[in-house]
Amino acid sequence: MAMAGLYKRVLPSPPAVDFASSDGKQLFIEAIQNGTMEGFYRLISYFQTQSEPAYCGLASLSMVLNALAIDPGRKWKGPWRWFDESMLDCCEPLEKVKEKGISFGKLVCLAHCAGAKVQAFRTNQSSLDDFRKFVVRCSTSDDCHIISSYHRATFKQTGTGHFSPIGGYHAGRDMALILDVARFKYPPHWVPLRLLWEAMESVDEATRQCRGFLLISRPHRDPGLLYTLSCKHESWVKVAKYLMDDVPNLVKTDDVKDVHKVLSVVFSSLPSHFGEFIKWIAEVRRREDGGQNLSLEENGRLSLKEEVLKQVQETGLFKHVVAFLSSLTLCCRNAPTLSDENNLPDIAATVCCQGAELLSGTFGSSERYCCQETCIRRLRANGDKPITLVSGTVVNGSSEQGVDVLVPSCPNKLNCCGSGPSNCNGIYPAGNDVLTALLLALPPETWRGIKDEKL
Repeated sequence: MAMAGLYKRVLPSPPAVDFASSDGKQLFIEAIQNGTMEGFYRLISYFQTQSEPAYCGLASLSMVLNALAIDPGRKWKGPWRWFDESMLDCCEPLEKVKEKGISFGKLVCLAHCAGAKVQAFRTNQSSLDDFRKFVVRCSTSDDCHIISSYHRATFKQTGTGHFSPIGGYHAGRDMALILDVARFKYPPHWVPLRLLWEAMESVDEATRQCRGFLLISRPHRDPGLLYTLSCKHESWVKVAKYLMDDVPNLVKTDDVKDVHKVLSVVFSSLPSHFGEFIKWIAEVRRREDGGQNLSLEENGRLSLKEEVLKQVQETGLFKHVVAFLSSLTLCCRNAPTLSDENNLPDIAATVCCQGAELLSGTFGSSERYCCQETCIRRLRANGDKPITLVSGTVVNGSSEQGVDVLVPSCPNKLNCCGSGPSNCNGIYPAGNDVLTALLLALPPETWRGIKDEKL
């Protein structure tokens, strides 16, 4: 029996010009000479083919996010943090996207959620001249990229609505390079910019709105992640239920009169394994990778963590949490959960072992590393302000590896190599920071049961 199938399509030319054709190559060379292919190099480094026939929007966005070097803050596979279509599921279920594709508005939502700076323009809110200015801007630099939403029929291509990044611009012939993510169908190709605008002017039948384009760039600064919530331990469901459902009722029924009482109500009944629910985001590296120097990215991330930590500690809530924790006695059954039971050297030893497993690609396997020693010290790297560095020596059988953990630090003076917590006060992470951040993250509805408005 015959088996029906498709192997690529012939690119209708004109109006498009195949990127790999003689004319396409000449356009490319001339555009490079005129400086309007600067954005191309990063995009082509992360060029990908959509993994599903309706994933053009997701593939275009993950390609642009990776080209902009935006850290997703969560792992893709193994230890690697990387944007993939499968991770872009917060604004529309992937099963729905697989069936019907994604709308212009939902793609804008995804780009925002992924941490990018996004400017979205439908054609009825912009003009051809404005579009050309943005294309020139992104083609003469590598700090922004454009994703176009257009209808293929305008180019005599098969199919309907489609998303793809714009990879460059030829000013002399006013043509844009479309890096088509449906590479199984059409190759990258040049099209007249005016015709691309016409293709974007078409109305999306699903939303009854005009198509358009997204201008995507890095945010002015990366998010300063201090903690993340972990769902690895099965008890996370109980902890989440306690925080979202039980705490509002406890606050309401106890008729609290002051902040100390609020904290007592919230923390006196914490579920077991609460410490497994909220995790410190640790930056690890091989000791030989960095030596005494921090890369610009490492330094930037560490500076942001320190700034966010400083802001947390400057809140009035933090002062109340510190006072509350100080009032706890050792006989209180919750005291170990809320206090700094695990001092930084102990935590760092665990993180160094995890880091060694990640860096060797054996994380989650039966291989286990043991941390022989840790040392906490201040370094003045790159002539900048001092940084706190935890160095650990981990062993696995006969192999030995040095691992560094970059730690946001407070201005306190440190001199605690191998020491306990008594000499390391003010070093992150600490229970008062964790609990303050957690309280700040709870939704406003949590406190609506408090009768005293001022409280």
